[in-house]
Formats: sequence, structure tokens, C-alpha cells
Amino acid sequence: MLGINPDKVRQVITEARMFDAKDEVSDPDSGSNASDDQMADVLQDFADDATYQELCEFIRSLDEEEQVNLVALAWIGRGTYGADEWKQALGEARRAHNKRTAEYLTGLPMLGDYLEEGLCAIEEAEDAEEEANAT
Repeated sequence: MLGINPDKVRQVITEARMFDAKDEVSDPDSGSNASDDQMADVLQDFADDATYQELCEFIRSLDEEEQVNLVALAWIGRGTYGADEWKQALGEARRAHNKRTAEYLTGLPMLGDYLEEGLCAIEEAEDAEEEANAT
């Protein structure tokens, strides 16, 4: 059912949560030393942020089907589709797919949470289907 390795989804969840934890830059000209400012700049979201770049690069490294699955999982996690609408979510994600999937996904403010919710919902649906088939 799921067309992406769950470990890859979990990697995106982890990186997305690191990115989501960033705050807006409060003092862009601080030029301070991290050890002097109690590491406050580490949690600020600068344009050249390595966390954002790593997340985008990881998403871009996925093949098209994996990217489509990530988008569909995010949509299920945020409630756009239910787990029972997985095929519809995949179909719409395929139709909408373009070269800006990484930018689209990183633009979702709760990407890590959406992906985790979507992955849990799909895994539960798969487990229920296996159980039903076993009886």
C-alpha cells in the first residue's frame, strides 16, 4: 500500500521537526558568538539554514513515487483525506506533482506532525486490512 519506506518518512519527520523548531530571526545583525548568547542563534531561521537545505535535499533525493507518497501522507495527516481515501490522496498527489515538492512540503508549518499522523493512520489501516484478510 505505502510506496515509500517508513524509515524514509521517519527521517523526513525528524528533519522537519528540527526545521519547525526554528524561530524567526530576532536580531539578524547580531554577529554574536553562539557561546556568548547561550546558543540563541542556533534556533533562529536564517535563509542559508543548513537544516532547511538538508531537508529539501533529502526530499529531492527521493524518486517521484516516494515524493508523491510523502505529499499524500501529509494530506492524510492534516485531515484533507482520511486513511480510507489513500488511493484518492495518491491520485491527487500524482496529478499535482512537480519539481517543487520539497518547497511545498517544507512550506507546511506542521510537516513533521502531519507526516507522523498520516503514517500512523496508513499503518493502522494496513494492519486492519491484514487482520481482516487473515480471518
